[in-house]
Amino acid sequence: MKKDEFYTIKRLPPYVFAKVNSMKAKLRADSEDVIDFGMGNPDQPTPQHIVDKLCEAVKNPRTHRYSVSKGILGLRKALSGYYERRFDVKLNPEDEVIVTLGSKEGLASLAKAIVAPGDTVLVPNPSYPIHAFGVLIAGGVARKIPIEPDENFFKVAEDAVKYSIPKPIALIVSYPSNPTARIASLDFYKELVAFCKKHELFIISDIAYSEIYYNDVPPPSVLQVEGAKDIAVEFYSLSKTYSMPGWRVGFGSGNKDLIAALGRVKSYLDYGAFAPIQIAATEALNGPQDCVVETRLMYKERRDVLVKGLNEIGWNVEMPEASMFAWANIPKEFIDAGMNSVSFASKLLEHCNVAVSPGGGFGEDGDSSVRFAFIENVLRTRQALKNMKKFFKDKDKIIQGFKEEQGKLK
Repeated sequence: MKKDEFYTIKRLPPYVFAKVNSMKAKLRADSEDVIDFGMGNPDQPTPQHIVDKLCEAVKNPRTHRYSVSKGILGLRKALSGYYERRFDVKLNPEDEVIVTLGSKEGLASLAKAIVAPGDTVLVPNPSYPIHAFGVLIAGGVARKIPIEPDENFFKVAEDAVKYSIPKPIALIVSYPSNPTARIASLDFYKELVAFCKKHELFIISDIAYSEIYYNDVPPPSVLQVEGAKDIAVEFYSLSKTYSMPGWRVGFGSGNKDLIAALGRVKSYLDYGAFAPIQIAATEALNGPQDCVVETRLMYKERRDVLVKGLNEIGWNVEMPEASMFAWANIPKEFIDAGMNSVSFASKLLEHCNVAVSPGGGFGEDGDSSVRFAFIENVLRTRQALKNMKKFFKDKDKIIQGFKEEQGKLK
C-alpha cells in the first residue's frame, strides 16, 4: 500500500504554512534576519518561581515514575480553584476536570472519544486547525459555521442543524478566537447553551487565550451559564498565560460524561505529563499571579505598536481586544490582483523579511487575511513596520511583478 492511500492521511490537506516556512528557512540559511510574527510561540521565559518548582520536584526520584493519565489530584484541584476565583464556577476535581498534554491534545483526544465515522460537528471557519482536523482525524465531518458571535452565527448554525445528515453531535467555539481575536459575551454564551440544549448538541469550548485581554472586563467562560455543565466541556492551557508552550499542560473541564470519555481514551494513549511538570503547573495556578499581569501588559504594548503602526502605513487593521494576535485583511488591491493569503505572505517575506501566518491555514474563509502574532519585541516590531512601509510604497511594482509571475506559470 502506498502512503498516499492511508485513509486518514488522505483527509488531511497539504500544510498551508509549508511554503512560508520553507522561505523562512532559506532566508535564515542565507543569514537574513527574519522578523517572525508567524507562529503563536511565546518568546518570554517561563516565570522563575515555576521553573524553581520544577527543579525542586525533579530532584525527587519518586516523581520519575509513571503519573496518571487524568493528571495528579493537586493539579486538578488547582484548576478547580482557578475556575472558582476567575469565573465563580465550582468544579469537582474528581470527575469534572482532566489534565491534558496541552489543549490541542485534549481537543483531539475528545474528538476520538465522541466522534463516530461520518458524524458531523459544527466548527467555526476560520479557526485553530485542530478544531476541524481533530474531527476529521476521528473520521467525522466538520461543517463550517461563522466565527463572529452574532445573530448570523445562530442563523447559520440553525440551517446547519436542519440540513446536516446525520444531525450534528457537537458545536465548537473558541473565544478569544485564534486567529481572529474575536471575543464573546456572557449573553452570547447563554444563547449558545439554550440553542445547543434545544438541538441536543454538546458544546466544546476553547479558552486558551482567556487571560490575554486588554479591556477592563475579562472574557467569560461558557461554564458560567447556568446548566452549561449539562452539555459543555471547556479547554484551557497554561501555554500563553504563563509562557509555558513547550511544557504541554492543558485542561478539560465541565460535563462529567465528556470528561469521562476523554479520560477513557487518554488511559490508553498516555500516562499523563511528567510529574514534575504537573507539580510546577500547580505552582503556576496557585502561586503569585503578577507574572500574568506582566505578560498581558507586554502583549498590549506590542499590540499597540504593531496595529497602530500598520494603520499609519495605510494597512487598515482592527485593534484586537484580546489574544496575542492581530487578524489583518489583505488590502483590496492585492486581492484584486489575484493574491491569496499564501502568496501575499510570501511577498511580505520576500520584500520585507517579515513573516506572518497565511489566513488560509485556519480555513478557507480566512484566505483573504493574514495573522500577526505578538512574539517580536517592540524594537523589532518597529523595524518590521519600517520594512512594510516601503512595501506599501512599492505596491504597484510588487503587484505588477506578481502578475507577470502568474503569467509565466500559465
